[in-house]
Amino acid sequence: MIPAIFGCSGPELTADERAFFREADPAGYILFGRNCADPHQLRALTDDLRSLHGRERLLISIDQEGGRVARLRPPHWAAYPAGEAFDKLYDLAPASAIEAARASAKAMALELSAMGITVDYHPPLDVRQTGAHDVIGDRSFGKDPMQVAAIGRAVLDGLAAGGVTGCVKHMPGHGRSMVDTHKEMPTVHASAEELEHDIAPFRALNSALIGMTGHLKFPVWDADNPATLSATIINDIIRGEIGFDGLLLTDDIDMEALDGTIPERSARAHEAGCDIVLNCWAKLDHMQGICEALPAMSQATSTRLDRALAGTRVADGIDDEQAELLAKRDALLALNAEAAA
Repeated sequence: MIPAIFGCSGPELTADERAFFREADPAGYILFGRNCADPHQLRALTDDLRSLHGRERLLISIDQEGGRVARLRPPHWAAYPAGEAFDKLYDLAPASAIEAARASAKAMALELSAMGITVDYHPPLDVRQTGAHDVIGDRSFGKDPMQVAAIGRAVLDGLAAGGVTGCVKHMPGHGRSMVDTHKEMPTVHASAEELEHDIAPFRALNSALIGMTGHLKFPVWDADNPATLSATIINDIIRGEIGFDGLLLTDDIDMEALDGTIPERSARAHEAGCDIVLNCWAKLDHMQGICEALPAMSQATSTRLDRALAGTRVADGIDDEQAELLAKRDALLALNAEAAA
């Protein structure tokens, strides 16, 4: 098995993709809006991916946070709020915010499970910073690290209850970024003491089964390499200070924050200590190059992958409980509007 997650180009596999994926045997797949036309089509696609490999559990993933980061949208799928909604409710009623976040996440997971999706790149544990770029912005659960951790834990629990594994991101913290990593490399000029604020939610949730790195430079830890490509940050901070021992993925290896060819970046990330390289854009030549650049999956990574997927399940349809959970969430979030009135 190749320690990489690959994307698909459209709503169904091409003949070239089918042949390549069968031979390459990647760790899993990531879906985008281009892959999701309607529920019947999407479930057919994920069933097709599973049939290629014959594994009992397959990592089929998506970015479904809610708000502006949602690949599945109405009218075919439910709408979910951005993290800021739970942040605002926490100011009014912390227990209600936690319950609303848990209910929303379980409802989301029931929908994802019915689509054949087993992993959601959610929740972001990035602590919001005043004046930072809005690449995180309203996606964050707040400015207080322990509040972020509390809501994040509720999201992880809700997803797991619905048969989907969540992924904490973006380690060791993306909240201070002054630029969008999709376009350029941020450098975070903060002291180790200041960065304790950023890593605190990740440390609190270090038992999460899956985590994702961020493409940011932290000169206090490594003056030359961003977190994704830094053995120092991965080993000393993410594995060490944070204490994370789950499956560690890169953020999208295609992002313009990184330099070098896609295969070169992938090899560097793997050598630095990332378990799995995430490659989103379904470019066959890039995926072939990654396969040539990476070794076969290690036993340690395979064990982490199996552990991450052990609680996942693919449902036959959306459980009736989803409607109740959404109604519960909306009733709790209505307190925000009442307070603003």
